[in-house]
This record gives sequence, C-alpha cells and structure tokens, in this order.
Amino acid sequence: MKHQLTQSVLQYAGLLGVLLLLIAVFSLSSENFFQMQTLVTIANSNPDLIFVSVGMTMVLIVGGIDLSVGSVLALGSAVLGVLMVHYEWGLLAALPVCLLATGLCGLFNGMVSVWFSIPSFIVTLGMLEMARGGSKVLTDSQSLYIGRSIEGFGEPLQSISLSPAFLVAVGSVIVGQFLLTKTVFGRYLVAIGTNAEAVRMSGIRTAPITVAAFVISGVLVGMAALAQTSRLSTADPNAAIGLELAAIAACVIGGTSLMGGRGSVIASFIGVLIIAVLQSGLAQLGVEDATKQLITGAVIILAVLLDALRSRFGKSDA
Repeated sequence: MKHQLTQSVLQYAGLLGVLLLLIAVFSLSSENFFQMQTLVTIANSNPDLIFVSVGMTMVLIVGGIDLSVGSVLALGSAVLGVLMVHYEWGLLAALPVCLLATGLCGLFNGMVSVWFSIPSFIVTLGMLEMARGGSKVLTDSQSLYIGRSIEGFGEPLQSISLSPAFLVAVGSVIVGQFLLTKTVFGRYLVAIGTNAEAVRMSGIRTAPITVAAFVISGVLVGMAALAQTSRLSTADPNAAIGLELAAIAACVIGGTSLMGGRGSVIASFIGVLIIAVLQSGLAQLGVEDATKQLITGAVIILAVLLDALRSRFGKSDA
C-alpha cells in the first residue's frame, strides 16, 4: 500500500511538472500566454473533454475502449436541441432524456461487447457510425440554435470567472477518483482489467461490472454534450469529431494503461490540462493546425512509449 501511494505521488508530481514546464515554455515564448484570462479560457473550453476522459478512464481500466464518445456526444446534443427548440422543453426536462439516450448507448456498447464476446473496439466503432447517423436524422443534418436557455451552464460566473460546466466537470473527477479508489466497484474494475479470468474464478460476476463502466461513460458523455452545447449555444450534429482520440490521449498521458488494470481519474484530468495547454500555447505561437496535430500526435506516442517502458520495468522489478 505504501509503495502504491509513493508511486501515485511520483506520478502526479511528474505530470504536474510536465504541465508547469509547458506553461513556463509558452509563457516565455508568448507574452500573452501567462495571463489569468488565458488560463481561465483554457479551463472553460474543456469541460466536455474532462467529462469524457473520466468515463474513458474507467472503460480503459476494465480492459475496454470506447471509440463512440464523440458521436454519442453529438447524439446527446441533438436530443437537447430537438427537445428545446422543436418541442420547447426546458433544460431541466430535456437533460434527463439526453442522459438517458447517451447512457443507453453505453449500455448497448457494454452488453454487446460482454455478452457476445466481441472486442469493444469493434462494437464502439459501429456505435460511432450509428450515433452520428442518429444525430443527423434527429436534426435533419442542420445545426439547431438553442440560445440563452442553455448558455448559463457554459458561461463563466462573475465571482470566480469559471463556468458551472467546468466546476461540475471537476466534481466528476473527484467523484470518479473516489469511486475508483475507495469503493469495491473500483477495485473490481482494476481486478477485471488485470485478470478477468481470475476474478471470475473467485466467484465474482464480471459482466455487470464491465457493462456498468460503459454506462457510466455514456452518462458522462451526456454531461459533456450539455457542456459543449451550452458553450456553443447550438446543437451541432457534426460536433465532437475526433473527441474520442483526445480523450484516449489524455488518459494515456495520465498513465492509464491501454491493456487495462491501471489508471487514475485525477491523472487523466491532468492529462486533459496538458493537452489543452499544449494546443492553446501552440495556437498563440501561430502554429498551423497541421503542425499542431503533428506535435500532439508525437506527445501521445511518447506517452505510450513511456507507459510501455513503465510496464516492462515494473514486471522486471517484480
């Protein structure tokens, strides 16, 4: 236990060191970067990625992967848009339907993957297409402007300059970390991701726990849909293309293993901040989008290589 605690502290310290180093480099390179407004803007622009990364962390830990989160977010946004624009529902009435829709997508992913023993990569790839198509059918492939009735969740509070969306997203990080480290459910997630067969042999039903991880991910994608839609004031059926890659990247940078059995919600949150600072800093330096993608991709590959080395040395130490 003490060894694990030391490892966690070292991991968080290393990630925070990388984050602070990036902030320092961009602050020296651009006179406008190290300002409160810039940092607040970074925070308020990424609650959707934070929500998705919390759910993705749990799915990866249990040994799965969810490639459908971007499309499911667009579907949740479409549900909000249609209900609030065409049917004139209020946000409090439309949000539960949005969360139900995205949660059912997660339930479908988990059940098909577990019951039919199909790799979650394939199942969620199919859901990626289905959910994107569903969002376009609901909106007739048109963006739906919702306006003031949804903007409050994404607007910064005057007292602290942070949006309710960001604060709730941070709350999901805290709850997710507690669930992962302080509950039996969290311990089962790690155990299943490490050795599912051994968990089954010990008499524990792995299927409901694995499915639950996908459902949690789906519900959090619904919250991400609310966050993004409120920030843009619009439900866009083409929203969040590529979000799944950003979420997986944040988790991998945070040390979550793509093989399952290891991960931290807090570390994934820091991974989100690292990606956000990197992209914002490169944008302020006038770096073209193609070059930003090249650099971000290189950072992801480096994180995967470090994860592989960490796993190799960890086995050799054992």
